[in-house]
Amino acid sequence: MSGGLLVAGTTSDAGKSVVTAGICRWLVRQGVKVAPFKAQNMSLNSFVTREGAEIGRAQAMQAQACRIEPTALMNPVLLKPGGERSSQVVLMGKPVGEMDARRYHGGRQEQLLGTVLDCLAELRATHDAVICEGAGSPAEINLRRTDIVNMGIARNAGLPVLVVGDIDRGGVFASFFGTVALLSPEDQALVAGFLVNKFRGDVSLLEPGLEMLRGLTGRPSYGVLPFRAGLGIDEEDGMAVSLRGAVRESSLTAPVGDEVLRVAVCAVPLMSNFTDVDALAAEPGVVVRFVDRPEELADADLVVVPGTRGTVKALEWLRERGLAAELGRRAAAGRPVLGICGGFQLLGERIEDDVESRAGIVDGLGLLPVRVRFAREKTLTRPVGEALGERVEGYEIHHGVASVDGGEPFLDGCRVGAVWGTHWHGSLESDGFRRAFLREVAAAAGRRFVPATDTSFAELRERQLDLLGDLIEQHANTDALLGLIESGAPQGLPFIPPGAPA
Repeated sequence: MSGGLLVAGTTSDAGKSVVTAGICRWLVRQGVKVAPFKAQNMSLNSFVTREGAEIGRAQAMQAQACRIEPTALMNPVLLKPGGERSSQVVLMGKPVGEMDARRYHGGRQEQLLGTVLDCLAELRATHDAVICEGAGSPAEINLRRTDIVNMGIARNAGLPVLVVGDIDRGGVFASFFGTVALLSPEDQALVAGFLVNKFRGDVSLLEPGLEMLRGLTGRPSYGVLPFRAGLGIDEEDGMAVSLRGAVRESSLTAPVGDEVLRVAVCAVPLMSNFTDVDALAAEPGVVVRFVDRPEELADADLVVVPGTRGTVKALEWLRERGLAAELGRRAAAGRPVLGICGGFQLLGERIEDDVESRAGIVDGLGLLPVRVRFAREKTLTRPVGEALGERVEGYEIHHGVASVDGGEPFLDGCRVGAVWGTHWHGSLESDGFRRAFLREVAAAAGRRFVPATDTSFAELRERQLDLLGDLIEQHANTDALLGLIESGAPQGLPFIPPGAPA
């Protein structure tokens, strides 16, 4: 077997990432050697591979679904937004500069097509199947000429295309039909059919519509996946979704102690790797929510200031909203605060930034004895260490170089009272360390909270990935799907007018 498939979507956040992961997990359980691939990803949630390459967290999660190590081949182009109009371009895991959208789509994107195709070819040569994920919608006709992630990659690599639609949003039939009808005849010839995602209710009520859609387009449905809560693991883009007031998926298990522990995450601008708090939400009795008002910190037992692609911008935002003053009051009262990466940097005394914001020297919040200087070279590492008597693993993604002058050592950062700071993403996924940290937080907060002794974040992730595989196995037409991956799009698929503009 040497096949492939492109999972496209009618919209962003239609479920492409989790469907791709589900197909990968289903295939690997059938004994297929499979790898994920996303040619170009726009995301502030990223990960560092063992060779020190930065890729999207979604592709790292999909590699885990395949039970293989993630590599830069799986996500050769990563765009990290620095605002509404510009992004850092990460090529083969390393940053190569900042670029605005006009310049990128004006030629740079097309130049990257060769690299993207080479990576895909290398994966296909070493795996039985490669499941590719698209981005946004394949019917973005304004961007089709320079597309390297949707129909551009499908056409060049001869990949069949499965279009996923989120029926929970409504209008899924129109979205399916319109997606096909806005593609050129050559592109339409690769669109094999549809997959309905997040359906609630009786499937028999949906079937007449799917039959009518088949009559209109000549393309079948490959399955209807039911709605399942808690499957949004390792989302791609913190910019695209407002997390204001959102409660992170939490364990349904009752707390071990007498009280719960409340965690407030400051939803700073350009928030990156907010997935760091998922390990906290996995603990029974820990409630995690995202906030942007000072009064929302009042009942929090722990405040997390997460990573950000704009440390100085986040610092200004915290001050403008009154959150900075509240963080200062918390620190003075001995109430717990944790800063991670960019959040750690802004808790320090001073920031010297001639790279990210080019703001020069800026005063930090002064809660930790740390000074930060932004270097042009990005730190991309997978450190291992010890804190609170426990082994810790993490990963670092930052331009800021911290000089610590005081406090107690804490990973690569420090601790002063109940304020902790570190550059290490993912450290809370280390179970023993997370429990020890939560015990410290509970003691400082005066809560009768006790962390569970048997929560394994790695096992929880495996169960989530198996659930994704189960959804595909139980609710998709797996025989037809396997035929599509092995043999490509069926011949003679009809053209649906009007097609893409010339």
